[in-house]
Amino acid sequence: MDAVVHFTSQSQGRDRVFRATQYACALSIYLLRNNPERNDFVAKLKSLEANMSAGRKLFRLGNTINSIEAAKRTMQLSDRVLCLCLTVANINRALYFICDNVLWARTVGLIRDIDKERWSLSASRCYLFSLVMSLTRDVYVISQLMVQRAKDKLFKQKMDSHLNESPEVAEVVIPQLDAFLFLLLESLKSHPAVALDTVKNICDLTIPLDRLGIYRSNAGVVGFCGLISSLIGIVTLVQSKLRIKP
Repeated sequence: MDAVVHFTSQSQGRDRVFRATQYACALSIYLLRNNPERNDFVAKLKSLEANMSAGRKLFRLGNTINSIEAAKRTMQLSDRVLCLCLTVANINRALYFICDNVLWARTVGLIRDIDKERWSLSASRCYLFSLVMSLTRDVYVISQLMVQRAKDKLFKQKMDSHLNESPEVAEVVIPQLDAFLFLLLESLKSHPAVALDTVKNICDLTIPLDRLGIYRSNAGVVGFCGLISSLIGIVTLVQSKLRIKP
């Protein structure tokens, strides 16, 4: 119970709950789109989705500073690849929040003379670049884990046993591919924080790709991926050991 109270007391925790609700509504709206008997319910879901989106923009007002501070910290990392990926990701996240804050100010009437569509596209571009750099970090970390795992003598014995116990599979699947997939899955299984962060970033990637028209997907896919990403975000906030570091 203490963990739940601590989670909901954080603005980031409230944002994750609002985000999960927002994308759950989007997914439900898509699934009920062809059901005329649910029109009133769908209208309520659309209203709730809009309110969740507006609430999240309010929670994110201070996130620009947080991202800048995170960029300052990641610049001190000794690993140059991690330093580059995380610093660029945090800088682009800060730019995204600036655009998001401007859009919020436009929505509440504090600013009027701006091109809302242009700022929205700029926010999506910054968000996309941030996710690409975060995924690059994930791939780099996974490759390091796989190299370390491959050098382990006990793991080599386990892999040999795996390849020898399924000769019928070896006839169909390329042995090198089977060994690579086995190494990848075992590496991710032993480091769930990396696996969760990778899945989260991949799910998030569908949102700016669809918004920018780079890879179009329907509202159901965006809603589903957004919901999965939000749930992973909630889990990693509640269980800090499942949060990737740095």
